[in-house]
Amino acid sequence: MSLKYNRRKYSDEVLINLYRAILKPRLIEEKMMVLLRQGRISKWFSGIGQEAISVGATMALNKDEFILPMHRNLGVFTSRDIPLHRLFSQFQGKMNGFTKGRDRSFHFGSQEHNIVGMISHLGPQMGVADGIALGNKLKGNEKATLVFTGDGGASEGDFHESINTAAVWQLPVIFLVENNGYGLSTPSSEQFIFKNFVDKGIGYGIETELIEGNNILEVYHKISQIAESIRKNPRPVLVECLSFRMRGHEEASGTKYVPQELMDEWAKKDPVNNYEKFLLDEKVLDEKTVEEIKASIKLEVVAEWDKAYEEEALVASASTEFEDVYAPFQFVATAPKTEEKTEKRMVDAISDGLRQSMEKHDDLVLMGQDIGDYGGVFKITDGFVEQFGRERVRNTPLCESAILGAGLGLSINGQKAMVEMQFADFVSEGMTQICNNLAKSHYRWGQNADVVVRMPTGGGMAAGPFHSQSNESWFTQVPGLKVVYPAFPTDAKGLLAASIEDPNPVMFFEHKGLYRSLKEEVPNDYYTLELGKASLIKEGNDITIVTYGMGVHWALEALEENPDIAADLIDLRTLVPLDREAIFTSVKKTGRVIILHEATMFNGFGGELSALITENCFEYLDAPIKRVASMDTPVPFINQLEEQFMPNERFKEELIGLVNY
Repeated sequence: MSLKYNRRKYSDEVLINLYRAILKPRLIEEKMMVLLRQGRISKWFSGIGQEAISVGATMALNKDEFILPMHRNLGVFTSRDIPLHRLFSQFQGKMNGFTKGRDRSFHFGSQEHNIVGMISHLGPQMGVADGIALGNKLKGNEKATLVFTGDGGASEGDFHESINTAAVWQLPVIFLVENNGYGLSTPSSEQFIFKNFVDKGIGYGIETELIEGNNILEVYHKISQIAESIRKNPRPVLVECLSFRMRGHEEASGTKYVPQELMDEWAKKDPVNNYEKFLLDEKVLDEKTVEEIKASIKLEVVAEWDKAYEEEALVASASTEFEDVYAPFQFVATAPKTEEKTEKRMVDAISDGLRQSMEKHDDLVLMGQDIGDYGGVFKITDGFVEQFGRERVRNTPLCESAILGAGLGLSINGQKAMVEMQFADFVSEGMTQICNNLAKSHYRWGQNADVVVRMPTGGGMAAGPFHSQSNESWFTQVPGLKVVYPAFPTDAKGLLAASIEDPNPVMFFEHKGLYRSLKEEVPNDYYTLELGKASLIKEGNDITIVTYGMGVHWALEALEENPDIAADLIDLRTLVPLDREAIFTSVKKTGRVIILHEATMFNGFGGELSALITENCFEYLDAPIKRVASMDTPVPFINQLEEQFMPNERFKEELIGLVNY
């Protein structure tokens, strides 16, 4: 026997339960191989040879503790007793699956079973695990979280960001690396040069554990010990399980790139066969009982597959698709309790809205670089630590991806999160989390992402190409996100409070140039303004101006300089959802429309506005639609170049020209 087992003081019942649990995914996989060849499923990622890790680790945790598996962890799902017919419906893309046919294999989660499935980008789920573990720590509920990654996925930056964050915050999370020798076809020797992943632990200042991953008793025992320890003394632990992938990355890949002697060596360490032989040798089981267990599981698998197969094929419904992009939310406006107002700058109004939201929502956690004692680079969270404490106002390492993932993790654990990008430009470090995790989680498996991402944006302050971008259109094309961009202090406060109430992910843009240059009488009390409602700033019959953010103030300046122009000036306030009716009503009245934004022209949001107006208001137009935007270059530093880059002066000329067309 290639593996040596130590039963310690585990009862026969525990040993047999582990045997049933490790056998089930193996027998399911054998069935899947047949079905794949028959064309009844389209793709399969095999975990044969690695079942001891999935099963042993899952059985070691309590059922109310979250596990974040990968695509070779069938044993996690079966060990959490997910009904097999629903699992098989998922594989077939049927409505009774967990994603309603929208995603495949294990790209799903289940709150009922405390499982959060992967996305194809692999590493980002580690940041999500941080957020779940943070929620557990804040609640003091003594729960562990376990997240899987592979030796290939561990090459990603998210691996470093997530472990480092967990170490700094002392989060009760187990990072389990399945070291199976290959990332698709790339061997470990071409992935990393260290011997073992546990060697990394000293760099993060955390504990590590190296486990023989094919030995289910070792996996079960050591994960049980670690989980019990971190429940009482919260901290992260890095675990490496040595194993081997006996099938291809997915079945179509094959294993021709693997030396046969290596396959033969690891075949001797088969986790199912070896454990079965151990139980027979120990007289815990006999041959008859083994066959009875196998026959019972096979019957279950066949019956559950037949149940799923008999389910009717999915019928596409556009209304259902659209309905599930966002989590349901019925907005109810909150008006200020009193009429008291105070003159506030936009920076003060945003701070006020954020502070009052923290008072209203005890489960709201703020995360961002330098937002603690320093109060953020724009001082919006100044004094928040003293009022709300460091647990809820959290300085973060420089790791946008992990922190955005943690925001989703907090949401999964029933809390709200606000993540501040120090500058909107830096959000590029977290695009996967925003566009593929936050935006898609409700559509994919019904999990809302209750996260607001604050985005200090825009130029005009000689900050150069890395601190001045207007990148709102990066996000307007991603279904599942809401995009807010206020132009006035009153709107900023009310829209921010509403964004935090909304259970969906909101990208909240704040123009840095308006932070301290603009004052307004703002209600002192908490209030909300509905997302998706534009504001008609000025009314007139000559032309419609559609804009947002700083563009509103440029338009006001242009109209002040040209008092003979009577314009409808529409401040969109939110780009997604978009108040189309407000735009169309105005354009049908005036017959002329000019669109203004600070972002660059090509592929800017103005192009979408222009297309919508053309499609819906063409017969009402008396002149071509005009777009005015910044130059299609990066934002330059020196003021002469930045002034040329900006569209405000060009807008004045184009406005007059279009009115006189």
